[in-house]
Amino acid sequence: MIQLSKFPINTLKSQPKVSDNRSTSLLLQAGLIRQEMAGVYNYLPLWFKVLKKIENIVREEMNASWAFELLMPALGSKQHWEQTGRWDSIDVLFKVPASGGKEYALNPTQEDIVTPLIKEFIQSYKDLEFWVYHIQHKFRNEARAKSGLLRWREFLMKDLYSFHKNEESFQVYYDNQKQVYTRVFEKLGLGNDTYMTLASGGDFTDKHSHEFQTILDIGEDIIYICDDCNTSHNEEIVGDSFACSNCGSGNHKTHKASEVGNIFPLSTKFTDACGVKYADENGKEKPVFMGSYGIGISRVMWVMAEYFMDETGIAWPEAVAPASHYIIVLGEDNIEKASELAKQIESEWGEVILDDRMGRKDWFGQKMGDAELLWIPNIIVLSPKTLEKWGYEVRKRWEKEWAIV
Repeated sequence: MIQLSKFPINTLKSQPKVSDNRSTSLLLQAGLIRQEMAGVYNYLPLWFKVLKKIENIVREEMNASWAFELLMPALGSKQHWEQTGRWDSIDVLFKVPASGGKEYALNPTQEDIVTPLIKEFIQSYKDLEFWVYHIQHKFRNEARAKSGLLRWREFLMKDLYSFHKNEESFQVYYDNQKQVYTRVFEKLGLGNDTYMTLASGGDFTDKHSHEFQTILDIGEDIIYICDDCNTSHNEEIVGDSFACSNCGSGNHKTHKASEVGNIFPLSTKFTDACGVKYADENGKEKPVFMGSYGIGISRVMWVMAEYFMDETGIAWPEAVAPASHYIIVLGEDNIEKASELAKQIESEWGEVILDDRMGRKDWFGQKMGDAELLWIPNIIVLSPKTLEKWGYEVRKRWEKEWAIV
């Protein structure tokens, strides 16, 4: 239970104008974030609760697909980045000087770390296949970091890496991850407007990769969605004349979108660089095929904030809202009864924000405004008026009518 009388962070009376996206202003007004610098944010307690809920939904799906969670360091060795040939080829790589003239990398991704790590555990065909993932802070030395969700210097990422005997085995797992990712975004409430999108392989591969793009008015990408088969393509691979890669149709719709996940076929790019091989049934040395699968946990949260905005706040899906119930208490004599109700709700697996602020904050209008700004799904009012009727008023945030319970 969070008692607002003891909570150190207040909401603001109005929305600060700090960004080209309104959700950032709403998050500042609600006391969910504060900016440290361009592209770097402090996550305050209620925003952190949303982040952890998104993280756990992603974690549940990774575990259900038999991936093993580990934790790799945010600081990477120059040796490993040089081994893969990427120390000087990635322009957003933070290079950190250290004592003794040494340098380290603040990892923007982990292929260069996980591949030499896993090498020890791959000797023969009996050691394959397997897949590992972690959820870790990543860093990008963005030249033009922006507030909001567009360009960050620090962010939280889930990345999974798979290791396979051959390309056929890899493709089976890769196709399975497409379905896993689809389930993740459905659980987060983004499924109707999130498209698996054919994209460039970028620095990772010469083959096409697949992005998961959520339609968003302030999105930084353009996607082309085929009218005939619904296949989505990133503008970067389409050019001026659209022809669907699946059915050949030229009929399409164009949308702005924001990338919330991606999956890459890495082939043997990193395993060859790190000397990762295995012995087959006949003792013959064979290459190990690899895939990379990312979901930007913190980026998803910002996309959701923009996607679920309404007139008064951010209409979080119940699965990720900071709490399930917001109890407004009017009158000091009713605080004890409200506390008992909050404990009862939490004993039934709910999460309660108890607005027991009194004195200058004992105003229904302000309390109701904060409940809507934070978008807590169930709002309860406990007051002398409701207690006279032996109950309390309750409504879903998206409904207009109150009911006495």
